[in-house]
Amino acid sequence: MMRHLFLVLLLIHLSLAQKAKVKPLTKKWLTLKGDEPVVIARGGYSGLFPDSSEYAYRVAKDNSLPGTILFCDLQLTKDSVGICQTELRLDNSTTIRDVFPKGQKTYNVNGQDMSSWFALDYTSDQLFTNVTLIQNIYSRTNVFDGLFSLWTPDNVVAAWPSSKIWLNVQYGMFYIYHKLSLAKYVEDSMKFINPEYISSPEIGFLKTIGGKLKKSKKKLIFRCLEADAFEPTTKEKYGSLLGNLSMIKSFASGILVPKEYIWPVTKDMYLQPATTLVADAHKQGLEVYASGFANDGMLSYNYSYDPTVEYLQFVDNSQFSVDGVLTDFPSTASEAIACLARNKNASRIMDALIISHNGASGDYPGCTDLAYQKAIDDGADIIDCSVQMSKDGFAFCLETADLTGKTTAATTLMDRTATVPEIQPNWGIFSFDVTWSEIQSLKPQITSPDIDTSLQRNPANRNKGKFVTLSEFLEIAKSKGITGVLINIENAAFLASKKGLSITDAVTTALSNDTLDKVLIQSDDSSVLSKFKYASTYQRVLTIKEQISDAPKQVAEEVKKYADAVSVTRNSIVRDNSVFFSTDFTNITQEMHAANVLVYVAFLRNEFTSLIFDYNADPYTQLATFVVANKVDGVITDNPATTNAYMRSPCSKIDANVSFPILPIKAGDLLAVLAQEVLLPPTPAPAPALEVADIIDPPLPPVANISTNSTSSLLAPAPAKNKSSSQRTSAETGHYVAVIVGIIVLEHEESSAMIKSF
Repeated sequence: MMRHLFLVLLLIHLSLAQKAKVKPLTKKWLTLKGDEPVVIARGGYSGLFPDSSEYAYRVAKDNSLPGTILFCDLQLTKDSVGICQTELRLDNSTTIRDVFPKGQKTYNVNGQDMSSWFALDYTSDQLFTNVTLIQNIYSRTNVFDGLFSLWTPDNVVAAWPSSKIWLNVQYGMFYIYHKLSLAKYVEDSMKFINPEYISSPEIGFLKTIGGKLKKSKKKLIFRCLEADAFEPTTKEKYGSLLGNLSMIKSFASGILVPKEYIWPVTKDMYLQPATTLVADAHKQGLEVYASGFANDGMLSYNYSYDPTVEYLQFVDNSQFSVDGVLTDFPSTASEAIACLARNKNASRIMDALIISHNGASGDYPGCTDLAYQKAIDDGADIIDCSVQMSKDGFAFCLETADLTGKTTAATTLMDRTATVPEIQPNWGIFSFDVTWSEIQSLKPQITSPDIDTSLQRNPANRNKGKFVTLSEFLEIAKSKGITGVLINIENAAFLASKKGLSITDAVTTALSNDTLDKVLIQSDDSSVLSKFKYASTYQRVLTIKEQISDAPKQVAEEVKKYADAVSVTRNSIVRDNSVFFSTDFTNITQEMHAANVLVYVAFLRNEFTSLIFDYNADPYTQLATFVVANKVDGVITDNPATTNAYMRSPCSKIDANVSFPILPIKAGDLLAVLAQEVLLPPTPAPAPALEVADIIDPPLPPVANISTNSTSSLLAPAPAKNKSSSQRTSAETGHYVAVIVGIIVLEHEESSAMIKSF
C-alpha cells in the first residue's frame, strides 16, 4: 500500500516532465546518425534504489528523457526464468544469504573459481517468494533494502509496453555448461519482451543470436570489458579486439565500452587526450555507447565533481559524440543532453545572484588570485573576500583567521600556536599574530569541506595561487568588470579590544575609492553592519550561521533594521534527518521576503557527499530546489561554473518548452513512505526559531592602543628560565605535537585516491 502511495507522490512530482513539449533540434549531433544521444538506465535508477528493482525502473522511466532505454542484465533461474540482476553473485545484491544460509556454492566462471549464491541453483518461485533486493554499492543509502522483490524482463515490459528495453546477456558460456541457454531464452522472449538492444561481452553468443534473429532489426551490441580482460570465445583481450573494428562489424551494429576507452584517465584521476575509438567506430558504421557513469563515483578532477561536465565531455565536444551513455543516474544524463549540451553561449535565464565562496574554492585554494579569476571566468556575479588582519595591520582575504587549514603555516610557524577562545575552541596559528610579510611567505592550501571522506579537491592545484590584500582583491574585481563584491567581516570586537586592530576602518579605507556597481557588506555582528549604515548604496548582509527553523514576523522586521539580506545555511531552508533524507521546507525565505529582506543560501558544493539523497547526487537538483522551489535571491557557492550553467539552461524554468525540465525535489516524499515500511532513526527535534536576541550585538569596543611589537599574551608559554632557549616545556611540546598530528591526519585524509571502490 505504501509503495503505491510513494508512486502517486512521485508521479505528481514528475508529471511536469511528461507534459513538457519536446524542443526541436536545431542541428545534428555528432553521433553516427546525427540523432540525440540516448540515455540508458542501468538497472533503472540504480543510483538510489536497489539495482533492477521495480522502483529503480519506475523512477528511471518517469524522471528521465522520453525514450530513455531500460537496461536489464539478464540471468536465468533453475527453471529457465529470466531475471534482471547485474551480478552473477546474488549475495551482494539480494537477501539470499539470509534466506538460504547453506546455499553457497563454488563454480568456475570463465576460468576463475567464484564462491557465492547463484540464480541457476534456485527456481523462480523460490527467489520471487523469499528473496528481496538490497543496494549493492555500500556508499549508497541502504534504507530501501528488503523492500522490493526481484524483477523480470517481463515485469519491465508489462509496466511500460512502449519503452525500449536493452537486454545485456552475460555469462552465456557459463549457463551453457550448466545446461541452460540464454540464447534460447532471448529467442523465445521476442514475442513478449521484444528488446530493442541485445548486448553481450561474448562474441559466441552474439553470433549465435544473430543467426537466430537474421530478419529482425534488433541492434546487437558487443560489450567490451576491461582492456586486459579476456573475451571467452576468442580468448583475446578486449583491448586487442577493439583494434579490429571491421571484424566486430561482421556480427554487431555497435559497441558498448567503459568510458575510459574513449577518454582515458591517469592514475591521478586527470583526463588524457581522447582516443580515436568513436571516430574509428563510426567510420565502420558502428554505434558507440559508453558505460560506467555514476554521479557518486570518483570523477576526474577535471570535472570539479559536476557529473554533467563528464557527460558533456562525451556528447558535446567538437570532435565526436557517443551514441548513448549507460548510467546509474539517468536524470543527470538527461539534463546534460537536453539542458546543457550545445548551450554554452546561452543568456542567463534565472535572476538569482551567483556569489562565490572564497572564489572558485572548489578548484583552487580559497581566497587566492587564481580562485577569484576562476570564479569570474565561471560566471560569478559577486566575488567574496572574508577579511582577516595581519599583526601589522594589513587587511587581506582568507576564510578564517586561523592559518593552519588554509595555508602551510603549520610547517613553518609552529612557534605561533595559540588558543583564542573568542575565535575557536582548538589551537591555531592566527593571522593577527603574524606579520603580512610572513603570511606572504606561506603557500595557500586547497582544502575540502568534507574532510571525513576521501574526496579531495584538485590536488594539482593544491598550493597554487597567491594571497591578496583587500585592496588587491578590489582591484581584481574592478579590472575584470565583475558586477560586485561581498566583503565578509568577523571578529571585529575581538580585534579592536584585544589586538588594537580596526577591521571596519580597514574595510572603509579600502572601499574609499570604490567604483563597483554592487558592494555587499556581510557580518554575523549587527554592530558591524551598523557601521556601514552611512553607505546607502551598500547592501548589508547578516550572516546566520546556526540552523534555524523559523523567522517570526517581529524577528524578520528586526533583521531589516540592520540588514538588507541574510545568509542562511542550506538546512535552514531544506531540513533533513539523520539518514540524509529531506523532511520539509521551512518558511524562512517567505518570512524574510515579507520583511523586504533578501535571502542568500550558503554554502552550495558539487561533492555528492554534501548532498542529501533526495538530490540524487546531482548539484543541479539542489540548485532547482533552492532557486525555483524556495525562491532564494542568491546562492553562495564553491563552484560558480555549475550554478552559472544552471542559470543559463532553458530547463531551469519548469514551464519552458523543453523536453526535460530540471525539477526541484518535493521535500519529505521519500521519507513519507520509508517511515511506514522501515525502521528509521527518530527525526531530530526542529532547530530553534530565530530570536531578536540572536540578532542584536553590543556596540563595538574602541580600538585598544596595543604595540605591534609586544608579545601576545595568548601565545604559547615561553620556555622556563632554567632551560636552554632551544628547548621547550613538555606542555608546549605537547601542543606542537598535537598540531602536527592533526596536520598529518588531514594530509592522509586528503591524499586518498578515491572513495570506497564500487
